[in-house]
Amino acid sequence: MINSSHFLISATSSGSGKTTVTLGLLRAIRNRGLRTQPFKCGPDYIDTKYHDQASGRNSINLDLFLSSECHVRSIYTKYTSTSEVNITEGVMGLFDGYDKMEGSSARIAELLNIPVVLVINAKSMAYSAAAMLYGFKNFYKNINIVGAIFNFVASESHYNFLKEACQEVGIEALGYLPKNTAIEVPSRHLGLSLDKEYRFDEFADNTASLVEKYINIDRLLSITRRDVVFDIPEVKDQVFQNMRITVASDEAFNFVYHENIEYLKQIGIVTFFSPLKDTELPDADLVYLPGGYPELFLNDLSANEAMRQSINRYVESGGKLFAECGGMMYLSTTIADKDGTQYPMVDIFKQNASMENMKLKLGYRQFEYKGIPVKGHEFHYSSVENKDAFSIVQQYNAKGAAVDAKLMRYKNAIAGYTHLYWAENGCILDMFAD
Repeated sequence: MINSSHFLISATSSGSGKTTVTLGLLRAIRNRGLRTQPFKCGPDYIDTKYHDQASGRNSINLDLFLSSECHVRSIYTKYTSTSEVNITEGVMGLFDGYDKMEGSSARIAELLNIPVVLVINAKSMAYSAAAMLYGFKNFYKNINIVGAIFNFVASESHYNFLKEACQEVGIEALGYLPKNTAIEVPSRHLGLSLDKEYRFDEFADNTASLVEKYINIDRLLSITRRDVVFDIPEVKDQVFQNMRITVASDEAFNFVYHENIEYLKQIGIVTFFSPLKDTELPDADLVYLPGGYPELFLNDLSANEAMRQSINRYVESGGKLFAECGGMMYLSTTIADKDGTQYPMVDIFKQNASMENMKLKLGYRQFEYKGIPVKGHEFHYSSVENKDAFSIVQQYNAKGAAVDAKLMRYKNAIAGYTHLYWAENGCILDMFAD
């Protein structure tokens, strides 16, 4: 146990700038030489990649739909035990969950007993912020909103009005960010490459400079310092099965939940390979093809015929493989880009994936397979044409309504759009059980 700073960056609604503020704080505090641990409320795997790059440490998802309260408490304790500053970025607005407040940032703050800092979009707002802050402070008494940071502020005089609003309701004004297009986080559609197309380090450094200038970091760290100690129930260790597990990891495939990989390391020897650059699969008892940006590397993926054939041979010979979202698309016969040009892929599932006429589909998913409860999250803009495909399960959303998301199986290859979370219950292996 160490005495350290813990806080959750939330907002009144999406689009307020909490990701920008979070990234600026992560980089600024890292630049001060402090050990900084990021977390993300909810199932988002793009914000966590931003966090990774801003802080230099793996960002961890905290999700009360995908996992239990015990699991969330356990992993929070695990990663904060060696960190001096612990920053959790919320999801959507503070009280927005999958069912009213359930699964919201507020529930995470309540469960972990960590204070909340609200990010407010102050564009075209001054003293009226007092009413908004009052409502958020008093709506739910089991959380502690200790401060506010204002975004899109026009001037110092504008900020003075906002400080007065804070004084009226007893919430400390911790600073602001001026409107600046250079520090706006790009849209999170799957056409964004975090590695090549977007100069992230330049963005993070610019944001950190503004955070240092306009936000009182010292005060923020002071009022959020505390000891966080949980009595964690003993969890039975997974039996190490000496499995050879290989995971696709490169620019095209990198959307993973960090704790999923940590679980795989508990049960086997994990290696990584690149469908873009390698020509053959490593020897493996289980292959994991996560989601990512295959649509940005269609020519290279298609041109690497040796790897495509290696994966095809592995599946045809009965090898166990799980693929999700972008990984599932890679197993298709072809992937079409947004202009309709088709590129040959692995050809395990006789279907055509396409980025044409992109339309977002997202939401929590849950189902049972062979009596095993499984939970995950669907987020994609692509579509798949396969009129003959059937799903081996019926998937449901968070409220129990049936959805049309498919989970397909061919021999020992299981694939679908849903990103599964198996770090707590190990369902990934159970799904392959005879």
